[in-house]
Amino acid sequence: MLKSIPKILIDRAKELEQYYEKTYPKMAPLVSQCFLNTIETTVKQLEDGSYFVITGDIPAMWLRDSGAQVRHYIKYAKEDSELDTVIRGVLEKQIEFVLLDPYANAFNEAFNGRGHKDETLCNDGVWERKYEVDSLCAPLYLAYRYWKETGTTDIFQENFLKMVKKIIEVFRTEQDHCANSPYYFQRFNCVETDTLPREGKGNVVAPCGMTWSGFRPSDDRCIYGYLVPSNMMAVQALRYAAEIMEAFYSAENTGAECNRLAEEIQKGIEEYAIVDYPEVGKIYAYETDGMGNHVLMDDANSPSLLAIPYLGYADAEDEMYKRTRAFVLSKENPYYFEGTMAKGVGSPHTPDGYVWCIGITMQALTSTNREEIMQCLEMLAKTHGDTNFMHESFNPNKAEEYTRPWFAWANSLLGELLDKLMEEGFFKE
Repeated sequence: MLKSIPKILIDRAKELEQYYEKTYPKMAPLVSQCFLNTIETTVKQLEDGSYFVITGDIPAMWLRDSGAQVRHYIKYAKEDSELDTVIRGVLEKQIEFVLLDPYANAFNEAFNGRGHKDETLCNDGVWERKYEVDSLCAPLYLAYRYWKETGTTDIFQENFLKMVKKIIEVFRTEQDHCANSPYYFQRFNCVETDTLPREGKGNVVAPCGMTWSGFRPSDDRCIYGYLVPSNMMAVQALRYAAEIMEAFYSAENTGAECNRLAEEIQKGIEEYAIVDYPEVGKIYAYETDGMGNHVLMDDANSPSLLAIPYLGYADAEDEMYKRTRAFVLSKENPYYFEGTMAKGVGSPHTPDGYVWCIGITMQALTSTNREEIMQCLEMLAKTHGDTNFMHESFNPNKAEEYTRPWFAWANSLLGELLDKLMEEGFFKE
């Protein structure tokens, strides 16, 4: 791991701890160690000077997770050169990985052949090759946020342009997956959610403007390949890319192509992913095949329907989002669970009935209601199983029963929430 932790993060963690000791003591034992968990335990400088971020308990770097793990540090990079180097290093590693294989979701720190051995076009640098749309969105979100927070522009070099062009190429190809895609994935002797049907090609979909995804952010397979929250993230990621392209690569005309693709995907979402649900009204589906079939649910992993405002696709006051949110946070969502200690969104990826820490934290991050935010904090404060860390999921009737004791993304997201609440003066000192 790192030889030293950037001072600005140590100082901020102390501030957070002192603030919550005064204002909301139940969170005081969690806030510092969750805020620092990623930088203290998962970021590694490799021999060549580059940076690699493991998820926690898995020794591989996920594009999605690594971006989410450092997101709450970005705004401090401008004031600390050591932290700035780390954030830039994570972005550079993500660019390197996308150019290595845009269909992979997780990578090794070297060409060592570790990871899964599946029926797909793999190489020794890839840990797992599950194609997930949001994996390609993660570097664009990280780059855009870093640029806006720090004003630094020298990250936009030739490889960044190559990455954007590669992402456009893959998203375009996967707009008609059945006719054009070279991608296939099969895993044997596993649960059915870990492999794709039809000899690795996935269930049949019809072109509709959206871009196809083989797997969800939980790494479970999609039932229908147009995963709506990931397409929403793609729309926003392409808009970010367009702004960057127009600012730094204007001669390439790539920005216009990013905007065209974003418009096509958004049109597909609005035409094919909306369902009229009884007593709720029109809401976004979780998945569709572009032929009138839908999956109505939400999964706690982000991108999710619950996270729409967090992703930047729509405002928290948007009427379509408010109806979708009401569905997601109700028993109409087959993965919404309630227990004596907590209630919230879970996932088919974890045991039936288990609630996800990321789901409760995302509920608070996207809420405009103080009482709801307080309820989320109460649940998080009493369900960490006396570890003072977040987990992947837990039994809402018996919080000492949980999955993944070391899951840095969940810790980072809580750190982001608590930092945001302090910054906003949510609790008066």
